Amino acid sequence: MSKLFFKGRIETRQNHVMSGYNVNRDVKAGTEGAPINIVVPTELRKDEIATIAQEHSIIANITVDESQDENTIELDTLLNKAKPTVFEKRLNRNDPCNCGSGKKYKKCCA
Repeated sequence: MSKLFFKGRIETRQNHVMSGYNVNRDVKAGTEGAPINIVVPTELRKDEIATIAQEHSIIANITVDESQDENTIELDTLLNKAKPTVFEKRLNRNDPCNCGSGKKYKKCCA
């Protein structure tokens, strides 16, 4: 038998597989498959948000509700994506020195 053989009720296994974190990378927030939901207090603010969403090609469901606070967290998250940090290559001991002497780094500037 393989290690992946499931012992137990199959309906329990299916419920477990269907729940949990969404790892479906095909559906991104702000597309037709998963529009973002935004709540704003006024029609003027709705027009501003709609313009911003259209500029960035984001599909959003904007609701005007004066009784609720403004909720634009999903839009802010899409607009301010974290960028990966890129580090400079660190010199190894046997690499040529960056001062231009032609010597190895370990014998020149180390």
